[in-house]
Amino acid sequence: MVGGNNVTGMIATGNGGAGTGPNGSLTFGGAAGNMTTVNAIADGNLTVQAGVGGSGSMPSGIVGGAAPGAGGSILGANVDSKPEHLEQFAVMGEIYYRVTFGSRRPRVGLLSVGEEEIKGNELTREVYNRLKESPIHFVGNVEGGDLFSGDVDVIVCDGFVGNIALKICEGLAVQIFGLLKKSLKSSLASQFGSWFSRDAFRGVRKRIDYTEYGGAPLLGVRGVCVIGHGRSNANAVKNAIRVAAGLARARLNEKIKSELSAVVARA
Repeated sequence: MVGGNNVTGMIATGNGGAGTGPNGSLTFGGAAGNMTTVNAIADGNLTVQAGVGGSGSMPSGIVGGAAPGAGGSILGANVDSKPEHLEQFAVMGEIYYRVTFGSRRPRVGLLSVGEEEIKGNELTREVYNRLKESPIHFVGNVEGGDLFSGDVDVIVCDGFVGNIALKICEGLAVQIFGLLKKSLKSSLASQFGSWFSRDAFRGVRKRIDYTEYGGAPLLGVRGVCVIGHGRSNANAVKNAIRVAAGLARARLNEKIKSELSAVVARA
């Protein structure tokens, strides 16, 4: 249960976990845990959801509870997106970055196969033209290599491309740490050197540890939904709740509603 300061929420897990409803009663997640809380958000009975796993059931039920102005576009859930959806993704992502990191004017890029305006497919070229005319700080196309460059703050793509990109990053990180661990144990000299570098390695691991961030927000719904990894441990769940409550207190959805309405009106 997430309570206090008008923040009411539920923890939903996709693997049989438990949470607490708005009335204080104990509820169990199971495979339908996220779906249950999504319906509660759609009905206005729930403000915050921190979900772990089982997010595949969410897009089908969330549209009924979409934030006004979102037009059925749910950030991170749409694998078949229209140009107007990606434009809305850009606006929602930009607002989320401002609220979360305190940046006044985040740099927004569009993920494509080249930096030139003419590069990409029909979808990205249409989105490029839309973002050029939007009030956000659009810096143009970016490529896969820019995911970690720090040159942009928000990268826009559809859910299909984004999910693949995230899974590649996750797998690469696991492999790199595995190779590094194996190399550090390969000789006595390597083990001795790793002992002196242990604090540095711990710092890097903590910085890229997904459990420290809790989860990612599912933007475009009427309430606040934060989805964690299916393998989330107690630390990840704790931080997912922290992130969800923080976004609710920052009135993220009210800001999204206001600025998306302006985008729809302009269109």
